[in-house]
Amino acid sequence: MPPHTQPPPKPTNKTPNNKHAPALTFALAGNANVGKSVIFNQLTGSSQIIGNWPGKTIDRAEGTLNFEGHNIKIIDLPGIYSFSTFSMEEIVSRDYIALEKPHAVINVVDASVLERNLFFTLQLIEMHAPLVLCLNQVDVAKNKGMLIDKDKLQTALGIPVILATAIRGEGIYDVVREAVKVATHKQNPPTLKYRQPIEEKINQLQQLITKENLDLQYPPRWLAIKLLEGDSEITPLIANKSPPIVETSKQIAAELEHNCQEPCFSLIASERYALANQITATALQQSERTNTLSDKLEWLTTHKIWGYLTAIGVIAGLLLWTFFIGNTLSGIITNVLNFIYPVDPTLTTELPLLTILLNGLWGGFSAGLTLIIPFVIPFYLLLAFIEDSGILTRVAFMMDSAMHKMGLHGKALIPIILGYGCNVPAIQACKIMETRRERLLAAFAITFAPCSARTLILFGMVGLFVGIQWALLLYVIDIAVIFALGRIAMKAVPGKSTGLIMELSNFKLPSLKVVLKQTWTRTKSIIYVVFPIYLVGSTLIQAAYALNILSPLSEALAPLTVWWLGLPAFAGVLLILGTIRKEFVLIGAVAILSTTNLLVGFTPVQLVILALVAMLYLPCVSTIAILGKEFGWKAAAIISVANIGAALIIGGIAFRLISLFVPV
Repeated sequence: MPPHTQPPPKPTNKTPNNKHAPALTFALAGNANVGKSVIFNQLTGSSQIIGNWPGKTIDRAEGTLNFEGHNIKIIDLPGIYSFSTFSMEEIVSRDYIALEKPHAVINVVDASVLERNLFFTLQLIEMHAPLVLCLNQVDVAKNKGMLIDKDKLQTALGIPVILATAIRGEGIYDVVREAVKVATHKQNPPTLKYRQPIEEKINQLQQLITKENLDLQYPPRWLAIKLLEGDSEITPLIANKSPPIVETSKQIAAELEHNCQEPCFSLIASERYALANQITATALQQSERTNTLSDKLEWLTTHKIWGYLTAIGVIAGLLLWTFFIGNTLSGIITNVLNFIYPVDPTLTTELPLLTILLNGLWGGFSAGLTLIIPFVIPFYLLLAFIEDSGILTRVAFMMDSAMHKMGLHGKALIPIILGYGCNVPAIQACKIMETRRERLLAAFAITFAPCSARTLILFGMVGLFVGIQWALLLYVIDIAVIFALGRIAMKAVPGKSTGLIMELSNFKLPSLKVVLKQTWTRTKSIIYVVFPIYLVGSTLIQAAYALNILSPLSEALAPLTVWWLGLPAFAGVLLILGTIRKEFVLIGAVAILSTTNLLVGFTPVQLVILALVAMLYLPCVSTIAILGKEFGWKAAAIISVANIGAALIIGGIAFRLISLFVPV
């Protein structure tokens, strides 16, 4: 079998036969959406471990592979575009390669946008990383009329180059084999030269750094380039070792800026782009091509008018799909569970305590199944589909200008959309944002997004008993609240917003394997976090009611619930229950009234107000827990107070406004 058609190596945890073969560590590095995750999955299979980098909230994906007698650890670095210090992902990747020194770095590059991707490759070469270039998606490049001469590219870069189509497993075997060679046969790293005026200044600084022997693990040439760029982390690091070198670098940078009439960091970037362009021109041949379906979709989804309509259609379609499919599945699952073990929804003090607790456990289990399975899985299934197809990044791109009004950029729309399924994984997904400030602002907005549980309240209370138009109006109000409070939070949280840097990957037919794997990964995190809370919470509520603990709390809340919000006195109990999980507001109302006809205990106006407050006030305990874990308990407390305050203020005002036109 020819080498390029070798099947991808199979991941295994077995000990290698060759006891003398060294254990190796390979890092996967590259831009976002170049196929790194596909290659990582091909190599590691089920041996993956997902955690956080030490001291960071950035995901760390790690797996193992046994290849020709070598035990290999695979580290999937975050997708980045440079080694600047603008984001935590860039710092994590840079420090891992420079300080941890993996035996080989597999730089995954999208062959269809070779020149743009080589900008990062050149920085890896500057860092003297032991490199193998994996030129992925060569099939896409070929469809675009691009023919890449591997040998010329290899000669120009001075590193091994392997052609691959990772989604089909082609070239993966060769990539690993070449990485093993690089790891076990040390060679002098290549050095790519820039224009003479720039190169002279780099060499001048490099000699000073080498002479001083700063005892830093970064290569001297790379340090010299970073000094000229004015890197905000490297410059202070060198200043602590040798202030004169930093002063000299500032003088050299000022001289370059004066001669070239351009900031020095921009000069260095221009040199990299020029070199990337030169190398690409040498290795790439472009033939004529006709407009493909992908090109037409690109035009449609980024058009100044049709693009916005497409973005709105995608978001609306995702929510409608979730609601209608979820409603159908929820009904089926509920009927099955009621047939297995029917639970009386009425809260009671008359049954034995053990029976009450068992009733609570089964009720929590039933609620988990009827919420997660029917609503969350369809949502994440369709989300993974549009994500893998490339549509979601276009939606984020089109919404960029609107998101900037909240101190965010278009990428924040992705976790916010996730929030309509469940706030917990959505807040975890805020890690895609570049700075802590942006992650915090996005998480704050997510806490107001009506998750599937709050959607149940909107449609189960308002849509069913008052009218679907009122339920949709509450959705519109919620979007307005997210935008308005986002603007306030942007002013309150110090810092500046970053621009949108996002790879618009090619449109493609989604892979069923990738879609199912992504759906399960996201759903699994909810099951592990939320299900135990459902079980414990439901049991505690049953016990608290049986022991007459909730009624005094309800009476204490009466000034707020009765006078300010215009709700029945027992609504305080419902709001307390909703802190465990939001659908308890609906379940508790049915239990207290002993009927599914909520108009027995509420007027239509009261149902609208209760649903509005339940939609906005304190997120469930799972959301608070994940906020505390990701941002600290102080931030979680502030966000929770903001939620409660907004819900009470808006709810009270809404009650008085609606009462002017509709009888209470």
